[in-house]
Amino acid sequence: MGLSHIDEKGNARMVDVSGKDITKREAVAVGKVFMKEETLNLIMDGNMPKGDVVSTARIAGIMAAKKTDELIPMCHSLPVDGVQVEINCNLEDLSVDIKARVSCCWKTGVEMEALTAVSVAALTVYDMCKAVDKGMVIGDITLIKKTGGKSGEYVRQTGGQENV
Repeated sequence: MGLSHIDEKGNARMVDVSGKDITKREAVAVGKVFMKEETLNLIMDGNMPKGDVVSTARIAGIMAAKKTDELIPMCHSLPVDGVQVEINCNLEDLSVDIKARVSCCWKTGVEMEALTAVSVAALTVYDMCKAVDKGMVIGDITLIKKTGGKSGEYVRQTGGQENV
């Protein structure tokens, strides 16, 4: 099996999806931003100097999902039908937990859009909080579910994040 983004001469190319069927597709990705307890408390209390971290990160994630093809070179432009970004403060492991769900009816999946939404939301949390906590760590960005298309359904069964 050859590489899908490389032509017969070894040049990078965008995969031609014109022959694929349009199907309903959905992807769910998650990620975390780990931080000090004091930082998490500032977010939860709405006292971060730069403003409302959760709302801003949610909007950034939604915007990023819609612009994924502008950021990732071989990613197709998709008619994104829906983007949901959930952000929760987790006192148990001192993190901001992010989940993005992206859907569309098209010829290729929305995994990259969901992963991009989580990544940019996490970067936004970091940007808004870096003045009070430069030691934050962004991590655990993972695709946990995808549906639709020829390859069918994928659900990640490890890491305790099966609740999609």
